[in-house]
Amino acid sequence: MTHDADVDAGAIAFGTDGWRATLDVFTTPRVRMVGQAVATTLSERGATGTVAIGYDARETSPGFADDLAEVLRANGFDVLLPERDTPTPVVAWTVKDRDLAGALQITASHNPPEYNGVKFIPGDGSPALPDWTAAFEENLAVLDPLPEEEWGERAEEDLVAPYREHALSFVDADLDGLPVAYDALYGSGRGVTDDLLAAAGADVTRLNCEQDPEFGGGSPEPSAENSAGLVEHVCDGDAALGVINDGDADRIGIVTPERGYLDPNLFFAAMYDFLLEDASGDVVRTVSTSSIVDRVAEAHGQAVHEVAVGFKWVAEAMADHDALFGGEESGGFGLPAHLRNKDGVIMALAAAAAEREEPLDERVDRLLAEHGEIHQDRISVDCPDDRKAAVLEDLEVALPDALAGVAVDGVNTVDGFKIRLEDGTWVLVRPSGTEPKLRVYAEAGSDERVDDLLDAGRDLVEPLV
Repeated sequence: MTHDADVDAGAIAFGTDGWRATLDVFTTPRVRMVGQAVATTLSERGATGTVAIGYDARETSPGFADDLAEVLRANGFDVLLPERDTPTPVVAWTVKDRDLAGALQITASHNPPEYNGVKFIPGDGSPALPDWTAAFEENLAVLDPLPEEEWGERAEEDLVAPYREHALSFVDADLDGLPVAYDALYGSGRGVTDDLLAAAGADVTRLNCEQDPEFGGGSPEPSAENSAGLVEHVCDGDAALGVINDGDADRIGIVTPERGYLDPNLFFAAMYDFLLEDASGDVVRTVSTSSIVDRVAEAHGQAVHEVAVGFKWVAEAMADHDALFGGEESGGFGLPAHLRNKDGVIMALAAAAAEREEPLDERVDRLLAEHGEIHQDRISVDCPDDRKAAVLEDLEVALPDALAGVAVDGVNTVDGFKIRLEDGTWVLVRPSGTEPKLRVYAEAGSDERVDDLLDAGRDLVEPLV
């Protein structure tokens, strides 16, 4: 195998969750190089058998999946493809359930339609850690195929039906007559998340569940801004619960009648509280996720494990600590007894089960009354990528003894600098993994105090940029 002089492998870099790029960069020759890198790495690690290759609802995704399938087959691997575009968690669960060598998923997740991307999923169905992605970047090369008689086989199957059967058994929810509104944002959750809810008995109203590779002209991000139609439907009394997925349905947003778009931090706490009714276990959260989860854990005698931003770190810690639940404030949540990965499909079913047990608005009200109000926000500070490391080094020296008038109680450096104050509030400064910016997060008991903390964080960072 040799590098192709006509293909710039330097344009390929695996970030927090695979490689994503605009379609002028994410091209067939580079996708095939990634396929070869994965095949080489799997072979080096002794993996054989079948690799699943899934894809999302983008117009270009089936073709890129075919490219990957050809490369893997030419390296002697059998390949398994779904019959249609399929959520990433369905593909990940299939890998784990069938004990496959791994999977590749063509998806750019919540990015707009001019993007595409590829994720690698190891054989246990969890996110790929840096030892995998570093090997891929080292092994980027053009295809040097085996003789044709040694090529692997290609098969296409319905991957959703076995997943649905498992999910219904795992959650065991009786949603008979529960009115639920579901918004697929035209992504791969359509016909999967909604059908799963309906199979459990819910009365499902479907929004944006048509196939549209352009995602209605927007980005399939399950955000408050993209949930306006769903919020209107739920808050008008037409549903008890609203669910929205991102483009590949590994993340989730929730809408309730009283709160509209529910803060993912509050959803995290509510779902952990619900899960603890029937089981015990620690929880894993990212450094930027609200400490209200910690208060729920403390009330139940459970521990919290704080990790860097990125679900791969959540997944790793869920295994290390045999956790019950894990998540992040961007809407990615995982039930490790099901799959040590984020899964917005089964979380929709679990959320509906929690709603049937006790309305989420009432559960959140109860938690806030017991544990106190929690408010969080973030801002961005412009910072060139080549300055980020130096700014963080300077920040370590410049860390103050007090911030916004309150003494510093401690600093967590798992991902940037999380400055904990003696009044229980905190400020986090960390570099963005996708933009030339530093992120400044803050959490406190009121919006006003959050604003004060964000201003103090900005004043601390800006002189160092």
